[in-house]
Amino acid sequence: MNYLRKPQFALIAGVLACIALAYTVGGASGPGIARALSASAPAAIQGAGGGDEVVAHFQSPNGWPSRHPVLTGAEQLDETTRSRIARAVAALPGVGGIRWSDGDMMVEQHFSPLHCQEDVQALLRARTIRFEESSARIDVASRSLIDEVASSLRPCLGAVIQIAGHTDRSGPEDINIALSTERAEAVRQALMQRGIPGNVLQVAGEGSSHPVDGLEPTDPANRRIEFSVISTQPLVPTPVDTPAPR
Repeated sequence: MNYLRKPQFALIAGVLACIALAYTVGGASGPGIARALSASAPAAIQGAGGGDEVVAHFQSPNGWPSRHPVLTGAEQLDETTRSRIARAVAALPGVGGIRWSDGDMMVEQHFSPLHCQEDVQALLRARTIRFEESSARIDVASRSLIDEVASSLRPCLGAVIQIAGHTDRSGPEDINIALSTERAEAVRQALMQRGIPGNVLQVAGEGSSHPVDGLEPTDPANRRIEFSVISTQPLVPTPVDTPAPR
């Protein structure tokens, strides 16, 4: 294998690796993504009560493949069922904003990004993301909860979400702020590992400045992570949505 040490062979090997990577990435983008999403959508729609009538069309108005589907065939369904279907399709990895087509009328995204905040808060009312003592390392027992939080956030990737860390007032406030920031960042990293883009997640370390209503500032129950939708932003078109020049 000594020939690999020669610069010209290393350069050729690098070029070949780049070509192979380009083919791999190219096959997983554009029409391929739209086809994969189209194949996954029917099961999600049926599971949400849409039967065979509702169809997700992963195509832009000009006919190009898109990850922002238009849903058709729900004219006779009630609003609760329509909302459930929209959320189910939006939860598929890679799906962007959802629109309904009611005849000639286009109805934009059928749910508000705020529902993500409500869903996560419901999870955290029952359980807490725990950390090792005096550490930003997430406790092993909380990993399944992080999985559920990621699933709840995934349908609303058009929102900017703040992850705020809080502590009790059992130590110097500068240390509390630093620790709460590190813990919020640890949660952000864990969510990124589960497919949530880092650019929609912001971190804040609140220290002990915002105890839970009704609790003493020194109560350990003040050690917590909170999520909030702080703004919404339009989804930026990706190469699968924007045709390349001919």
